Amino acid sequence: MELLLGLMGGAIGGNVAGGVMKHAGLGFIGNSMAGIVGGGLGGQALAMLDAGGAGSIAGGGDIGAILGAVASGGAGGAVLMIILGLIRKMLVR
Repeated sequence: MELLLGLMGGAIGGNVAGGVMKHAGLGFIGNSMAGIVGGGLGGQALAMLDAGGAGSIAGGGDIGAILGAVASGGAGGAVLMIILGLIRKMLVR
């Protein structure tokens, strides 16, 4: 469930970042795809960092785990979309 929430958060984060950085945006589909990939990677990276620690992102249905999964996915999606958008912009020149 956390992976799905991270992917959805990533899609949202990618589109928000694309809207904010219009010059580096990849379009709706591109922003969404980059966000989904980044959301999955960001969520997995955060889960590996937790590795048996507090467990707030590793399971449970509490609001903290849900918000953590969405936030980490959104941040990962936004970061990857910005990186890919800037690379694309540099290559177009």
